[in-house]
Amino acid sequence: MYNYLDFEKPVQDLEGKILELKKLSESGEAVDVADEIARLEKRSTDALREVYRSLTPWQKVQVARHPDRPHFLDYARGLFTDFTPLAGDRKFGEDAAILGGFARFRGQPVALIGQEKGSDTKSRLKHNFGSVRPEGYRKAVRIMELADRFKLPMITLVDTAGAYPGIGAEERGQAEAIARSTSACLALKSPSISIVIGEGGSGGAIAIATANRVYMLEHAIYSVISPEGAASILWRDTTRSKEAATNMKITAHDLLDLKIIDAIIPEPVGGAHRAPDTVISATGDLIAKTLAEFAQSNADFREHRREKYLSMGRSL
Repeated sequence: MYNYLDFEKPVQDLEGKILELKKLSESGEAVDVADEIARLEKRSTDALREVYRSLTPWQKVQVARHPDRPHFLDYARGLFTDFTPLAGDRKFGEDAAILGGFARFRGQPVALIGQEKGSDTKSRLKHNFGSVRPEGYRKAVRIMELADRFKLPMITLVDTAGAYPGIGAEERGQAEAIARSTSACLALKSPSISIVIGEGGSGGAIAIATANRVYMLEHAIYSVISPEGAASILWRDTTRSKEAATNMKITAHDLLDLKIIDAIIPEPVGGAHRAPDTVISATGDLIAKTLAEFAQSNADFREHRREKYLSMGRSL
């Protein structure tokens, strides 16, 4: 059974009936119900397709935050081999909210960084729900500098509600760490690819997402602040989060139109959590295609990145 979102209630009711019929059939307490199950499954598929055909920005926020959505470690296991994570920033300590190191992608050596939210209570606490502290960003800088030294392509997977806002993080220089991480992204001489796989929240995301190519999953979000935070600042009323989400242009299609991202990775009907292997495979195919394009290019990747971000928002 899935963890259903509020707007998926029609689908939940149908799939609940299907499950009940299957249990009755397996226990021998019902006559042949195969035809009824097939009919309900078609209705369920049609209902799911209809719901996801016209998701509002706020509903996309809910899908992006779905607890069963594949996270960094799922992509790392599904797409990369010989992943060797590095720990610590060599200044303060280790931050498990951000993971990174070196790996092979379809035989090619790459550097890999990503935020990990965790998949159960224990792992969510371990990874701090993907909210990175200063030492996490300094670890990311360390990996980027090593990637540059060894001329390795940089791949980052973004999935965070934002950097950790605690007092300790501020005392250890959170803003400075985010700025230095963003600067390290821009300074890379090797090519870089970033994929927003869930939430791309504020500086917490941009610190590792300032890449030559930025891609988003279809139901991911990418924003300067959470809708709740924006509603709290603008109207001092978090109940207006839905309105904020609509006005902020945080969906993949909005950001593609604004030329903030370069492409959208389609998700299965019902979101990435319903068919994670399909989404992970599609992400891998796009990474492979992009790396092949980079290999054939004579571009100055640092200069390309500079021009890419300077051109954003220009009206002339």
